[in-house]
Amino acid sequence: MRKRFEQQTTLDAILIPEVWIDMKSRDQFPKLLAGLLHIFITPELNEAIFEILEKKVLGDKKRTGRLGMSLWELFVLGTVRLNLNIDYDRLHDLSNNHQSLRGLMGVETRAVFERGKYYELQNLKDNLRLLDEETLGKINEVIVKAGHRLKKKEAGQSSEPLGLKLKSDTFAVESNVHFPTDLNLLWDSIRKCLDTIGNLREYLVLSGWRKLKNWYKKVKKLYRRCSNIHRKKGKNYASRLSSATTNYLDIARTLLEKINLLLKQIEGCTDLMVEGLRISLLSYKSYLEKFIDLVDRRILQGEKIPHSDKIFSIFEPHVEWLSKGKEGRKVELGHNVLVTTDQYHFIVDHEVVIKQKDNALALPLGLRLNKMFEGNEYSLESISFDRGFYSGPVKKALQSYFKQVVMPKPGKKNQEEVNEEMQQRYEKLRRKHSAVESNINELEHSGADKVRDKGLDGFKKYMGWSVIAYNLKRLGRIVMEEELLPELKVA
Repeated sequence: MRKRFEQQTTLDAILIPEVWIDMKSRDQFPKLLAGLLHIFITPELNEAIFEILEKKVLGDKKRTGRLGMSLWELFVLGTVRLNLNIDYDRLHDLSNNHQSLRGLMGVETRAVFERGKYYELQNLKDNLRLLDEETLGKINEVIVKAGHRLKKKEAGQSSEPLGLKLKSDTFAVESNVHFPTDLNLLWDSIRKCLDTIGNLREYLVLSGWRKLKNWYKKVKKLYRRCSNIHRKKGKNYASRLSSATTNYLDIARTLLEKINLLLKQIEGCTDLMVEGLRISLLSYKSYLEKFIDLVDRRILQGEKIPHSDKIFSIFEPHVEWLSKGKEGRKVELGHNVLVTTDQYHFIVDHEVVIKQKDNALALPLGLRLNKMFEGNEYSLESISFDRGFYSGPVKKALQSYFKQVVMPKPGKKNQEEVNEEMQQRYEKLRRKHSAVESNINELEHSGADKVRDKGLDGFKKYMGWSVIAYNLKRLGRIVMEEELLPELKVA
């Protein structure tokens, strides 16, 4: 059973509205804490976010059983992890030792009677994975609209529609994988097969695998020899590489035959652990077969491998080979992410792009934004893109939603397009489009530089948390500047 929030009941408990936040700090963490505190003490925001969390985490579950981590703790810890761009080990330390953070979660005491709640590392990992991309998107919408209301109040325009001036661009977000070559991916496949066989030996007596460590040594030695020849080149490079690769592939094929025999032996075993390991071994064996074929075709036969046949990681097979033409970063392995920011630097929308070009993203984005900001509270004033997004039909379709669409056409333009791009309003919006690059840079400091979580779903969830952490920091900055937190609760 989970609750929205449950304050410590001890006499020395520190109440959340009494949490001390350092207003003089220039670090980003106090801004995040201020944004979270504003959400907690604002009833409509508190209710909206808890409703979203309850619908996803609790669903139709019975409200009985052992108490789990509260929804508020889950939300706070998820945003802290991405705001500081840290791993679970550091989050574990902060959650048990940082006074302001623990106070904001409602678990800190003045240490008169007892220390307070202790978080286990695995508990953090299990709980922070519960939310999906859709849920995080809904929470982000609540946070963005809360920031807009504060900005409208600041400008004295509470009753007027807020005119949004949006900017969109894509940037590459890396996965946590090493640089791929066919040689090292073949080695990855072999060592994971051997690792899985080593785990199987804990449950079954396997004949023919007594010298498992020797297999590691022999295969790695041959892999290193091929890799060094390929890296250093030198005299008779082609013949030496061909000879070393032949030996490398021979032992890989021998291992593949032994694995096939092993899979036949353990097929039909009723032990659940053995069955799980058998499925893993089948997966790694399929990669082993693929990279034996690719290494043979590329090095021994001199064939150029089509891009569609390539896999860049056996651990994250979804990653793409991205070449954005950035100085010092010729290639990145991950996915492009489309972000849309407004004039207040909030990220109003984001999307993890899977094998799509920029010009295919603009129209679905326009439909999402029109749905998100429909009603009398908003008016969609403008949206700007760079040249890579240009499409004549898409631009025309977006003009039915936005008063001004800035989508420069690459190459030769007709007179009508020249006249449009010479207009003062168009030119002004086009020049302001570069502000989205600054927002992207700030987002990268909120965890969006490299995704630490595994799998495509993990990638999308990680980006969702990152955008929420970024927007909460923006919200906290407004709250601190406007002094919207009671004086006695803030340093």
